[in-house]
Amino acid sequence: MDNSCLFCRFASKELPVDILYEDDHVIVFPDIAPIAPVHLLVVPKIHIASVAQAADHQGAILGHLFLGARKAAAEKGLLGYKTVVNVEAQGGQEIMHVHMHVLGGTALTMPLPSTNA
Repeated sequence: MDNSCLFCRFASKELPVDILYEDDHVIVFPDIAPIAPVHLLVVPKIHIASVAQAADHQGAILGHLFLGARKAAAEKGLLGYKTVVNVEAQGGQEIMHVHMHVLGGTALTMPLPSTNA
């Protein structure tokens, strides 16, 4: 855990957040600046700054982001949805803790509005 990381502090329950789904590996909560009717963030409980900085042995946790997204989307009743992962600042990542955006609740096209977080 990185004590300076907002998402680590959510995952450790140091700071309150409306957790919609949780398992041993991830937490899922609503984005504070949604760009779709349903906009969730899937966040691993361990600190990985970005996909570009992930170690090979962390591949399973990165894959688990998709499982968390699937479970959270099902709980929200989404039949279809988009997943987005921003990588590093040039890729739009603002919070340096890997996370996946789950967007749904309407027909979505590309390009998406900004998903900076």
